[in-house]
Amino acid sequence: MPADFIWNVRVYYEDTDAGGIVYYANYLKFFERARTEWLRALNVNQHDLLAEHDAMFVVKSVSADYHAPAKLDDELKLTVSIEKIGRASIVFHQEAWCGEQLLNTARVKVGCVDSALRPRAVPAVVADKMRPARVTTQTD
Repeated sequence: MPADFIWNVRVYYEDTDAGGIVYYANYLKFFERARTEWLRALNVNQHDLLAEHDAMFVVKSVSADYHAPAKLDDELKLTVSIEKIGRASIVFHQEAWCGEQLLNTARVKVGCVDSALRPRAVPAVVADKMRPARVTTQTD
């Protein structure tokens, strides 16, 4: 699956565990950053989304597979691809790479909710920006 967006991030000491490898839960943080930067690249401001459309995104479910470890000072390439856009949800396929080595793959389902945390449709203006979402590489 080709990436819609690529975000590069460096592994810092705080990202690693006692064994010197990236702590497993930190991949979820890296993937969250990549999705946030993808929205930013689409000119979707999350504060404005809430203020103007009473909409925000929350993670509903995640499944992740760990293939190889990342280590201190590695530069990771994080990818974001849309698997499906539903009425009130988006399913992402995300990957973490170090060079040619695939480290992690994840499927993340994100729901669109209002300020009372009730499901709501993804605003049309946002969904329209996401559909042709081929965005250039960004770097942290």
